[in-house]
Amino acid sequence: MPITVIMNTDPALVRLLQLVSPSLPVGMYSYSQGLETAIEDGLITNTKDTGEWLSALLARNLMCVDIPLGLRMYQAWKENDQDALLHWSQQLAAHRETQELRKEDQQTGQALARLLHALDLHEAEAWIRHKDASLMNLYTLASHTWQIRIDDALTGYAWSWLENQVLSAIKLVPLGQVAGQKLLFEISSNMTEAVSTAMQLKDEDIGGSVFSLPLSSSRHEVQYSRLFRS
Repeated sequence: MPITVIMNTDPALVRLLQLVSPSLPVGMYSYSQGLETAIEDGLITNTKDTGEWLSALLARNLMCVDIPLGLRMYQAWKENDQDALLHWSQQLAAHRETQELRKEDQQTGQALARLLHALDLHEAEAWIRHKDASLMNLYTLASHTWQIRIDDALTGYAWSWLENQVLSAIKLVPLGQVAGQKLLFEISSNMTEAVSTAMQLKDEDIGGSVFSLPLSSSRHEVQYSRLFRS
């Protein structure tokens, strides 16, 4: 008896997988976002501590800042509203509380702009050396151009952030590979719902901070011995 196979042949899915791949050459693997110093200072010593740290950052930072601003950037690209795009890009930069975090966003954003320009997304060219370039800015350009649904794109962005952080923790805590996969599974379990909630935030509700993040990030800027970039 023949087997009926229903396949999702949407090319947007493949493009999304490419965008969130750890192999994307934008340098995310070289940043720990303060995690290295938090471990150096003894704030994180095991799997439980790592899970609590990352869960807090996801809920009180990424979902309150990056995701709702990403929604607005996607819409600005869709409407070709360059004024709105610059406004929301600057808003995102203003939420980066240390020089290290601002530089990370700028450098990864400019790297993604170079990559997208090489892939014939010519709108990216203006952002290759732009001081307000950010990873989210160029990520939403690619997502819109490649017709990736906004909810899928933002969930993919959150997943990519979480995966990079867990990979950093595996090296630094250190954690075993299995422990890392368990963390990914547990923390991402409610990610779709969290992204959906973040997308409902009004402009005046955007904003969030976890005090330990800027504290650790600022200390990481001057940490003498480190694996990750400042």
